[in-house]
Amino acid sequence: MRELKFYLYFDEIEKTILLHSLVTLRNQLIEQGRYTDCVDELIIKITRSSVKKVKFIL
Repeated sequence: MRELKFYLYFDEIEKTILLHSLVTLRNQLIEQGRYTDCVDELIIKITRSSVKKVKFIL
């Protein structure tokens, strides 16, 4: 069975807020001495993502 893929669409403001939240979470994990591998991967994926314009028809 194929793994399901989910696509999220963010505008620039939402992307900025998401990145700030992930960096804050990463800093908290570092202070606690825990691993940050998953958060690091998410930060990389978000920063490398391309901007796509999507039309919504209501």
